Amino acid sequence: MNATRNLIAAAVLFTAFQACAAAPSRAAAPQDQCLSCHEDEPQGVAFKKDIHHLRGVTCAGCHGGDPTSDDMDKAMSKAAGFRGKIAKSDIIAVCGQCHGKADTPWRHRYQLTDVADSLEASVHGEALASNPNGPQCVSCHGVHNIVPVDDPASPVHPTHVVKTCASCHSNARYMRDFNPSLPVDQYEKYVTSVHGQLNAKGDPKPATCVSCHSNHMIVRVKDPRSPVYATQIPITCAHCHSNAKYMAQYHIPTDQFENYRQSVHGKALMERSDLNAPACNSCHGNHGAIPPGAASMVAVCGNCHGANADLFQKSEHRAAFEKKGIAGCVGCHGNHRILPPSDSLVGFSPNGPCVKCHQDNPADSTTAQIVHLRALLDSLSVGKAEADSALDRASRLGMDVSDAQYALKGAHQALVQSRVAIHSFRVAALAAVARPGIKIIEEARAAGNSAIHEYHFRRQGLAVSTLIVTVLAILLWLKLRQIERR
Repeated sequence: MNATRNLIAAAVLFTAFQACAAAPSRAAAPQDQCLSCHEDEPQGVAFKKDIHHLRGVTCAGCHGGDPTSDDMDKAMSKAAGFRGKIAKSDIIAVCGQCHGKADTPWRHRYQLTDVADSLEASVHGEALASNPNGPQCVSCHGVHNIVPVDDPASPVHPTHVVKTCASCHSNARYMRDFNPSLPVDQYEKYVTSVHGQLNAKGDPKPATCVSCHSNHMIVRVKDPRSPVYATQIPITCAHCHSNAKYMAQYHIPTDQFENYRQSVHGKALMERSDLNAPACNSCHGNHGAIPPGAASMVAVCGNCHGANADLFQKSEHRAAFEKKGIAGCVGCHGNHRILPPSDSLVGFSPNGPCVKCHQDNPADSTTAQIVHLRALLDSLSVGKAEADSALDRASRLGMDVSDAQYALKGAHQALVQSRVAIHSFRVAALAAVARPGIKIIEEARAAGNSAIHEYHFRRQGLAVSTLIVTVLAILLWLKLRQIERR
């Protein structure tokens, strides 16, 4: 009998031990008399699920007072630090008690960063400093129902943060009080983007507002510190688009940034800080980012290269490209790795764009046309180089060729215009632009060669003159010697 009792007791103890072992590990929350009174009110119900309550922070952590006293007068006395409802302008400072620079146990235990200080220094902090209705911590994270960012219920979870930002940034009346010039259609554009469409399906990985603008330390777009400042945009986009592991599920290349950095656009923007050079958002859009299709490519490039785009749209190649599904500009120039254009793009070089559709064969009716187009370009580029060389040689010989050198600048302009006119793909149109430049080149080359010839003629004349003078001097000397001997 005793053995049976002992066996039952052991079983009970073992079951109790298992139950305790299975229970979640959590430190006992300190006594919170505030919650005892307010637990059935909306704030109390929400606070029971709040991350702060679960981590042991009482109501007094924000509102002050003595949470251990059940005497309302003592619990809510000013002597106990009770502040009651927190003014909007004080919220950042209150949150900063733990989330700021202060050296608190919470900071070390949960690795809290200086988020309150960052928010205060941000454009949102500036707005709040000038208007008490400006954004602060609870505008995004909630009040009594704050949950971790990675919790799908959080308003700043990747699948919700865009709508949270839009609650202010899509409100024209609200934004008018802070920045009337700022667009209020960012959210509407975002939902049309590839990022927005994936985000709407519950995918937390695509870019959201905070992915590009940051979260707490948000600064103006024109501030060089901003991740979306013109020179920083390629790097910001590359955080995701150059990460092969991160992008694996989307089956898109991850070499865009490396290609862009080597391109004529990338070198202008990232090496020379030319803010007029296009970045990722110049072609793909920013809030409504979407890859441009073949049909829209010419319009996209035409934002900067208007004359080229207009000529292409009127050319026969437009219909041919559309028929073959070739994107207008990128069919010849590429997309991310666009190198400085050269005349070698026209012709039948093995890696040139023309050979994709044309053959260097007399049977191809366009062969002669392509050869003629290239010859016109060479007449300008090669001819100008030869004229420059002749004039430079003449100048170094001491001949005055400044007028011809100045006139030759017109040939450079003709070459630039011809490289634009090539997008018409018509010999007559290119010839009309090239002929004036070719004439200038011929005249400059002739002037240079003539100056060189004149230099040598003068040298020869000087040599002959010197010889004659020398001979005469010798004869005179001999004659004088003869007279002296007589």
